[in-house]
This record gives sequence, C-alpha cells and structure tokens, in this order.
Amino acid sequence: MKATPQIAFVNAADAEAILTDVATRLRAGSIVPYLGPGLADLFKPDPPMTPEALAAFFATKVALPRRAKGNVWASAQYIESNKHRSTVTALMAQAFAAPVEPTPLHHHLAALSPPIMVDAWYDGAMRAALGKHEGWGEVQGISRAGIGEDRWYRFYDAEGREVDPTMAQSWTTVLYKPHGGVLPARNFLISDADYVEVLTEIDIQTPIPDVVKERRSGRSFLFIGCRFNDQLLRTYARQLTKRSTGVHYAIVEPNVLSRNELRFLVEQGLTPLAIPLPRATEILLAA
Repeated sequence: MKATPQIAFVNAADAEAILTDVATRLRAGSIVPYLGPGLADLFKPDPPMTPEALAAFFATKVALPRRAKGNVWASAQYIESNKHRSTVTALMAQAFAAPVEPTPLHHHLAALSPPIMVDAWYDGAMRAALGKHEGWGEVQGISRAGIGEDRWYRFYDAEGREVDPTMAQSWTTVLYKPHGGVLPARNFLISDADYVEVLTEIDIQTPIPDVVKERRSGRSFLFIGCRFNDQLLRTYARQLTKRSTGVHYAIVEPNVLSRNELRFLVEQGLTPLAIPLPRATEILLAA
C-alpha cells in the first residue's frame, strides 16, 4: 500500500497572508478563479451540490444496480443505457430546476470581470451573478452523443443565445463550464459515455476551447470550493491548469482530504491554503 503523502501546511496566519496576496492578484486579472460546487453549497441550496448528492438524487428516481449506486457518472450511464439519453437530460434539468442564488463571492468575482473563470458544476449561480454586468459570455462543454458533428463545446452570449466562437474574442470575461450547465440550454456531460471521448483527447487539449487556452496562459489558478476526491474531477483540474504559468492555489480543509486528494496536491504542486471556506471568502471579499 502506498504511504499517505505528507504535506506541510503553513500556519493559519501565513495561509491568510498568502490568500490576501492572491486576492490582490485576482483583482489584477492574473489569477483564474476555478469554482467548485462547495462555494454555492455554503448557503445550502436545494439542488445537489456534490457528485455524491447527485448520485443519490438519481437513485431516488431510478432503481440502480449496486455497481452504479453512489457513483454519479455510472448512475447516469446506467440510466442512459437502460432508459434513454433524454431521460438523463430530463432528470438533470429536474435536479437543477431550483435556481442557485449567487453568493457574495460570486457577485464579487463578477464585478472584477476577470478574463476567464472556470465553474465546475451544473448550476447557474455564476451566470446569474454575471447577468448584472456587461461584456461577458460563456462556453460550455457538451455531450457529443447524437449531435452528429465534431464539436466539443458551444458558446453563448449573456442573453443565452448560441453564438459563433469568434464572438468570444470580444468578451471581457469568459465563463467556462467544462461539464456543461442547466442554463441556458441544458448541456450536460454526466454519463461515462460523455467522458470517454473527452478523456481520450483531453491530454492533447483538444476538448478545451482555444479562448480558454489563450486566457489561462501566464496566469495562476485559485481553486475555491473544490474537492479532488474523484478521478474525473482531478483529471479536469490537471488538464485545465496544464500549460498555464506559475504557482496554483487551493483552499482546502485538511481534515477531510483523502489520500488521493493529498497525492494530487503534491503531484500538481498546488499550494494548499488550510482556511475554512467561509473565512477564505471573507478574505477574498475584503482585499
């Protein structure tokens, strides 16, 4: 058995000082915010805000075999294979039907108008916060099942209309949702089949939009409300930070980190900031 990786977390005061500096760089546009569902989950919205909660939601709607229970991607694949893709889409739309209200940090990030933001969950909180501003648009990962063309993603303007990818060059802020989202068009990467082609190509970066590759260049990432306890989530985080620049940071709670998460932090050279998320939010808002 592999030994649990050891990380020397800096003390609380130093972690807060580092995050204060990161917040200053965030204002300057040199940090890419990478949002996980843990941020919106601070306010306990109705939709499922973890892969485990979404898997549990599926289990209330469809009788799942033991091998699929508890694994959201396998659960969605079982439903897709034994029901229909439209059933998966309908259930996802039902799961995220209730709006997730933006937190103060969502609004703060929207007001900063960073060149690029990554939102790694299916809710519409970040889109809602950006809706109070101008000069932004969104690119979402899409399922290639049944679309009959060679596309990995779609672009949407602030009104939710699908637009040509060239429009993104004029946007001050690009919101990138690699797994899709309930708004504006119910695009969802959720089943194992959805990810097969993506994971085959992602190492050479094909499924990542060019505008994302361009805007991440020369910037560091700050992971907010993210867990890395799932291989798929780790893969996306690894590939999206690939070929960017500098040190990357992750707000974490050491007591809940799994062995795989610790190993991921070490292997990727992420700087872990052991700050409770509510306190980290206060620091980011105050800087």
